[in-house]
Amino acid sequence: MKVEPYLFFDGRCEEALAFYRTALGAEVTALMRFSDSPAPTDASGCAGAAPPPGDKVMHAAFRIGETTLMASDGMNGGQPVFQGMSLSLNPADEAEARRLFAALSEGGQVQMPLSPTFFSPAFGMVADRFGVPWMVVCTPAA
Repeated sequence: MKVEPYLFFDGRCEEALAFYRTALGAEVTALMRFSDSPAPTDASGCAGAAPPPGDKVMHAAFRIGETTLMASDGMNGGQPVFQGMSLSLNPADEAEARRLFAALSEGGQVQMPLSPTFFSPAFGMVADRFGVPWMVVCTPAA
């Protein structure tokens, strides 16, 4: 069994996927739009309710490193909210940690600058431009 994060971007999913491709080297492995559904669906993919615009993303899957994440435009409300969680990136070295942190910080909000800690040579926290909270933590060399 696996646990895979599912992120709802409230109408900004395609923009988020493009950002993660550039910033983190994400690879989109699946993408379905509401217009791809054979029956009218609501934002949960259930038949019957009014769907968001057909060009919006009903479901996407993307890989960052060895991890698969899933995403959607959800209810297409315009402002995603991510609370009570954080995604953690574990780069191989400090240079990669700095690169990833800088990329995620672009248009985002640094919550804790990337710096050495007692448990990592490079640790920082940032909410990216979509509000997704990230921790970048470099594993100390053995």
